[in-house]
This record gives sequence, C-alpha cells and structure tokens, in this order.
Amino acid sequence: MSFSTDIKNEISTIQGSRSENIAELSGYVRNNALIEEKRITLNTENANVARRIINLFKQIYDVKVNIQVTKNIKFNKNSLYLLKITNKLDLILCDLNVWDENKNRMAKPSSYLVDEIDDKKAYIRGVFLSQGSINDPKTSRYHMELLLDDPDEAVFVQRLINDFDLNAKILNRDKGYMVYLKEAEKISDFIKLIHAYKAVMYYEDIRVLRDQKNKTNRLNNCEQANTEKIIESASKQIKDIELIKEKMGIELLDEKMQQIIEYRLKYPEVSLQELSSIISIETNKKITKSGLNHRFRKLKEIASKLT
Repeated sequence: MSFSTDIKNEISTIQGSRSENIAELSGYVRNNALIEEKRITLNTENANVARRIINLFKQIYDVKVNIQVTKNIKFNKNSLYLLKITNKLDLILCDLNVWDENKNRMAKPSSYLVDEIDDKKAYIRGVFLSQGSINDPKTSRYHMELLLDDPDEAVFVQRLINDFDLNAKILNRDKGYMVYLKEAEKISDFIKLIHAYKAVMYYEDIRVLRDQKNKTNRLNNCEQANTEKIIESASKQIKDIELIKEKMGIELLDEKMQQIIEYRLKYPEVSLQELSSIISIETNKKITKSGLNHRFRKLKEIASKLT
C-alpha cells in the first residue's frame, strides 16, 4: 500500500461540517467528474474514497450513487470504482460550483465556498482525494503533487494552498497542470493541513531519521576529506624533508628546523594542530600551529631550490 493511499484512507474518515463537506465535494467533483446529459460519473481507485464520496452525496443531496467496479488495466491496478449520479444533476453541479446558473463551466468556485479557513482546507482535501499523491518519505525525493486538467483550476488551487504559506508551484505537463511542493517541511505542513495526522507522525519520524542520516554522512564525508587533506599535506612535507636530507643533509639547518623534521617523521599522519600540541608538551616549549606552518613553508622553499 502506498503512502498516498494511507493518507487518503485516513482523511476518508474525517467528520466535517456541512459547509466543509460541500467544499470537499466541490474540490473532488470539479477535478474528477465526467459530465454527460443525464449523468455525472466519478472515478477512484480507492474503495475508502469511493465510500466517502457516496456518503457525502447521500448526506448533502439525498441521492443514490450507483457504483460499478471494473478492472483498471491502463494503470495496472486491481480495481477502478465508477460512481454514477443520475438525479438532481443541475442542483448538484450548481451547488458545488461546477456550473453557473446558465450551465456554463465555472473557472473557479465562488468565494463564499471557501471563505472560511476550514472550508479552504476541505476543498484542498477534496482535490487531493481526487488527483493527489505524495511520495513516501523513505524514497529519495520529497514530492507532493496535484495533477489537474484545467489551468484556471490549477491557479486557484495553488493560491488556496499558498494562503497557508506553503510555496506551491505550477508546472505545465503534457497531460495537464501539476501543482506541487518539493520542500520536506512544506509537505509535512500540507499533510497536516488536510488533517492526516497519523500520516504526519509517520512522515516526520522518517524525515527526522533521514535528516539525521544525511547529517551524519555529511560529517563523515567532511571528516574523511579533512583526513585526506592532512595526509596529503604531511606527505608533501615528508617529501621535502627527504629531498633536503638527500641533497644537503639536515645538519646544516638550524635547531628549530631540525626539531620539526624530527617530529614530522615521528608523527607522519597527524595534523599541524596536533603536531604543535605534541611538540609543545614534549619539549615544554610552546609552538603554535601558525609557527609550525611558517617553518614548514621555509622547508618547502629550501627544497624547491634543490630541485
């Protein structure tokens, strides 16, 4: 079972007010309905969503919804539920702001339908039940999308979502318009917005684990890079030392330079910071990392003149 299915199953149990139910049903029907002269047909692959839509039509309009179950060969799913309404079509389509009083398609619902915050959330919930999906947070990408046919509807839904500061965007696709979210925190807020609270807990648990794992990996990568940098730097210093020993001998160097050669050869894989601490402790004479670096630069200059 997919994460999107889990979310839809959860929100299919929500008990809303009459205005919320109308807003939710409007969001669903406006983005799902096939409207013919004597019939409205809706479809879903989710049995719980089918039951919810049937119950909402019964509660609000007291109409019977005929259901037909077929095999959904196109999308390789087991079942496709076709919901067919044949009564009170004009009332339903006008009340849900699909049609205006002249039976013309409404570009967007009237403002009264989504005036209240809870009604806005309900409308978005209906759109999600109809056309929404969210990647499981265990996957590599955080992604929520609503795939809509109508550009005006896509802009309307985007603005509704962004009333909650979620930064939804629209992408023109070959078969419609995708309203989407990519940011993990915004997707979590969206799931909360449509009242899928169990899904939010699951999503956040996985997201925290992923973020912690990514943070650990970044730290490990950083530590590995630092280690490689230290080894590379020390290796170059040792090469300079070996060249000086071969070409002129270290006896001609002053005592301080001979000291850092002795300690670098003794501790070939430590950082300059660690080497400065070791020398300071063992000789009881403090030398800073900066001072040590200055001496190694002088060694490098001497070695470069010998090549």
